Amino acid sequence: MNDFLRTAVFIARHDLGQMLRQRETLLWTFVMPIIFFYFIGTVTGGFAAGGDPDRPDRMALLAVGEPGFLVDELVERLEAQNYAVDRVKNDEQLQLYTRRLTVPDPPAGYATFTDAVLAGEQMTLRFGRNGEGAGVQFDQVRLARAVYGLLADLVIISVNAGESIASEGDDAKGPSAPTREDLQRLREAPRALTLAVRTAGERLEPPSGYEQTIPGTTVMFTMMIMLTGGSIMLVIERQQGLLRRLAATPIPRGAVVLGKLAGRMALGVVQIGFGMAAGTVLFGMDWGPTLPMIALVLLAWALFNATLGLLLGNLARSEAQMAGMGIAGTLTLAALGGCWWPIEITPEWMQSLALALPTGWAMDAMHKMISFGYGASTAVPHLLALLTSSAILGWLSARTFRFQ
Repeated sequence: MNDFLRTAVFIARHDLGQMLRQRETLLWTFVMPIIFFYFIGTVTGGFAAGGDPDRPDRMALLAVGEPGFLVDELVERLEAQNYAVDRVKNDEQLQLYTRRLTVPDPPAGYATFTDAVLAGEQMTLRFGRNGEGAGVQFDQVRLARAVYGLLADLVIISVNAGESIASEGDDAKGPSAPTREDLQRLREAPRALTLAVRTAGERLEPPSGYEQTIPGTTVMFTMMIMLTGGSIMLVIERQQGLLRRLAATPIPRGAVVLGKLAGRMALGVVQIGFGMAAGTVLFGMDWGPTLPMIALVLLAWALFNATLGLLLGNLARSEAQMAGMGIAGTLTLAALGGCWWPIEITPEWMQSLALALPTGWAMDAMHKMISFGYGASTAVPHLLALLTSSAILGWLSARTFRFQ
């Protein structure tokens, strides 16, 4: 038995070394995940309903001359909506930003934008935003909250000033225009209506940004590298007669199968370990308190792909056939299983379909633990499904393994 295991370990180490010498394997294991983490995570980061307070969205504000204190007040309210506002001097600088807010020049007879607004002139702010979809709508909501909140405060100050004049009688002077100090006093005044907010159960909004991209990319790339590089190597060994030579040795067939499986499993562990480490160190990924269960789910995912890759490598007749099956299968399962986008934003029938797919099992388990605050026990069914599928695929791989 010791000789059996030693032989399997030797084959696994040899196969892992051979796969890690391939430039394509190195590229898709250590380089492309970081690129995908950064670009896709950055692009989808604005889809979160609450935004990330550690990464405010940059906005350019163009206001010619000295627009007055109302623009300063507006900037403070935009920053409260998780914007980082940069004041630019001309339209060329303005166009360098994804989000652009332009304050109009005051009409004739007014020195500043603030003077015109306080005099009752209609002034229209212009907002520009690259892109489309949910991110644009979210920006419009946040901008409206800042602008209309400021207008509402100006109305309250004016109404209070009018009531004060009415109570003083005919000798009272006319109302003065609202000032910066009036806005500050209103902000500090006690509120008759308060809002208490506390968490009620698990989070409901779907993950976005790195929280979605890092687990999804790790799951997708683990499957892709094991269904392409790992399986294609098996096809090449069979075509070149290397497996026939192995069959001529006294090495048991079972040791060969176990070694081939363990080598591919080790490649999956390398891929997953690097993805988790890079996501944590470079992008600040927080895996949450259920990290041990997340690691178990990902190890089961690596085992599933090792057995699937070995089975497909047994069935494929050429490198091109194996590459086609690996790439097409990975992309299809990644899209339907929620690796590219949160499956929670899709129709119910797609969410149900994802739960029937192995990629959906892995992603649903991680979303529940990382993003929705569920405990480790919620991933037990997903873990059992992956392990059961791996056992079935492993049995089929052993039955169909061929040396030529």
